[in-house]
Amino acid sequence: MKLPVIISDGRERAAVWKQMRKLTSTTLFLAFSAAGIAAGSDPQDILANLRPEHPRLILTTNIWDGLLARRTNDAELSAILAKAVTDARSLLSAPPLVYQKEGKRLLAVSREAMRRIELCSFAYRLTGEKVFLDRVQEDMLAVAAFKDWNPSHFLDTAEMTAGLALGYDWLFDALPAETRATIRQAILDKGIKPGLSPSDAHNWWYSSQNNWNQVCFGGLTLGALAIADENPEVARELLTHTCQNNPNGLKPCSPDGIYPEGPGYWNYGTTYQVLMLSALQTALGTDWNLSASPGFLASAAALVEQTGPTGRPFNFSDGHDGVAFNPALFWFAQQLHQPELVYSQNPLLLRKLASPATDIDEDRAFPLLAIWTAGLPEEIPAPALPLAWHGDGPNPVGVFRSSWTDTNALFLAFKGGSAGLNHGHMDAGSFVLDAGGVRWACDLGAQDYYSIESKGWDLFKMAQGSDRWRVYRLNNFSHNTLTLGGKLHNMAADARITAFTTNSATVNLSQIFADQAGSVVRQFSVGENKTVVVRDDIAAAKPGLSVRWQMVTHAKISVKNNQATLREDGKALSAKILSPTGARFEIASAQPPDDGVNAPNPNARILAVNTSVPASGNLTVEIELQPDSATAAR
Repeated sequence: MKLPVIISDGRERAAVWKQMRKLTSTTLFLAFSAAGIAAGSDPQDILANLRPEHPRLILTTNIWDGLLARRTNDAELSAILAKAVTDARSLLSAPPLVYQKEGKRLLAVSREAMRRIELCSFAYRLTGEKVFLDRVQEDMLAVAAFKDWNPSHFLDTAEMTAGLALGYDWLFDALPAETRATIRQAILDKGIKPGLSPSDAHNWWYSSQNNWNQVCFGGLTLGALAIADENPEVARELLTHTCQNNPNGLKPCSPDGIYPEGPGYWNYGTTYQVLMLSALQTALGTDWNLSASPGFLASAAALVEQTGPTGRPFNFSDGHDGVAFNPALFWFAQQLHQPELVYSQNPLLLRKLASPATDIDEDRAFPLLAIWTAGLPEEIPAPALPLAWHGDGPNPVGVFRSSWTDTNALFLAFKGGSAGLNHGHMDAGSFVLDAGGVRWACDLGAQDYYSIESKGWDLFKMAQGSDRWRVYRLNNFSHNTLTLGGKLHNMAADARITAFTTNSATVNLSQIFADQAGSVVRQFSVGENKTVVVRDDIAAAKPGLSVRWQMVTHAKISVKNNQATLREDGKALSAKILSPTGARFEIASAQPPDDGVNAPNPNARILAVNTSVPASGNLTVEIELQPDSATAAR
C-alpha cells in the first residue's frame, strides 16, 4: 500500500518498534518493569505532558494537514479519505438518535452514535462542509440530553463516551462554546464519573480479564483526555485508574497472544485498546508501555494464524465464521513493521473501498486507516509465519496449514480450554477443517444474545446447570468434539495441548470427562497427502458408557458403513472410521430442541459415530478425513 508515513509532531517511534520486534513481549515487559515504568506504574503527574491544543486524540493538526496535502499524490490514501466522506454523507439524512434499549442494552444506540460522530467529524475536518458539522452537533447534543448512558451495562457508556470524545476533540474549534460546554459536561457526568469508583457494582470490569476492561477503559480514557485541560482533577483520577487496571484486560493475551474470547472479540476489545493507545501517544506522548504487556503485540500474529485460507476465522467461543475486516490489524502491521499481518486484510480493504456498503463494527475505526496504513508497501508480502503453530493461554489453540498463499490450502485448527471462560463454549477438543476452499468441519457460532435473554434465560451465568448450557450452539452437543454418556462437558474443567510437532498434536481432555473416564486424550495428525486423522483414546471408563464422535458441516453427506463422503461446491471430502471395528457413520440432525428459544441452524448437519466402551473399559475412536486430491493444496 503506497501511503505516506505520518508521524505526529516528529515523535519518531519506528526505531523503537524495530528494536521491539527483536524481543518477546515478556522480555519487554520485564525490561520496562526493571526500569520502573511498567504498565500499571503510578506517575507523579499523569497529565504533565498533556498536549494543550485540540485536536489531540489520535489525529493532530499536523496529521490533518498532512492528509490534505498528500491525498492528491496518493491514489490509495485518496480512496480511503473519499470512502470516509461518502459514508459520512450517507448519514446526513439519518433519523435522530433516541434513547431506546434492547433488553438491558443501549449498546446499539451507542455504536450508532460512535459511527455517526466519528465519520461526520472526520468528513468535516477533510471537507469543511457545514452539513457534516451540523449533523455531528445534532447527534452529540441528542445523546448529551439522554437521562444516562446506561452505566448498568457499562459497554454502552464507554462507547458513547468514546464517540463524544472524538467529536468534541476533532471539532473543538468549530463547535460553538455553548455546544462544547454541553458535550463536555455530558462526557463528565454521564461518561467518566459513573466509571470512577472501582467499588461500584457496575464497574466490575476494573478487574476483569476480558474485552469489557479494554472497551470500558478505552472509551473513558478518550473522554478523560478530551476534557483534561478543563477538568484536570477528574481526568487525572480516571487516567490513573486506567494506568493501574487496564493491564488486567491484557493478561489473557499472555503468553502467546491467543485471545481467549475468540477472534470476534479480539476485534472488539483490541480495537478499543488500540484507540486508547493511539490517543495516549498523541495526547501524552506515552502509552505507559501498556503495549508491551506480555502477548499483546503477539496477538495480531496469533489472530492471523487462527484465520483460514479463505479468510474465515476459527470462530471458537461466542464468535461467527464470516470473513471479517479488522482495521486494528493495520495498526499492528504499521507499529511492528510487519505488513504481512494484513496480507489477507488488504484485499478486504480494497473491496470495501469499491463498495457503497457500510458496516457498523468496521466503521468504528475505518477513518483511522488513513493513518494506520501509512508506510505499508504497495505489495503486501505473504506471512512469514509458521505453517504449524500453537499457542498456550486460557484457551490454547493449535493450527496446521499447507500454505499461506493458496486459498485451497488445508487448514486444521483445534483447541483446548474451558467452558468457564468469558463467552466460552463447551468446545474443548473441537476443531474446524478447510480444504479446497470449503470449510468442511465448522462451528455454528453464537446465537444472538437478546433472542435468548428476552425469553428469560440467564445467558451469562457460568455454572454447570445454568441456562447458558441449554443453548444448543454453546454446549458440546453442537461442537466437533466428544460426548460421553450423553452428558454435558464439565464446565469448570480445563483441557491443555500437551504435545505439538510439525504434523501432530495432543489435547488432554481428561478433566472434561473426569467423572466418566480415567483418561481421555485427543490426537490430531496431518499426513503428507493432506490426510487428517483425529484419534480419541478413552481409558478406565465404565463398560457400556455411550461415546459420540461428531463433526458439524454444511456439506451434503452420504454414508456407507464405516465410510462417508461430504460434497460442497463441486469438492469432496472422504471420511473413514479406522477404529473401532464395526462402527458406522450416521447422519444426524444439527437442529436444536424446539423450545422457542434456540435458533435453527439452516443447512447444517452432523457426521456422527455412536459407539460404547467395551468390557475392557478402554476405547479408541479414530477417524480419517481426506480431501479430494484434485482440490487439496499440495
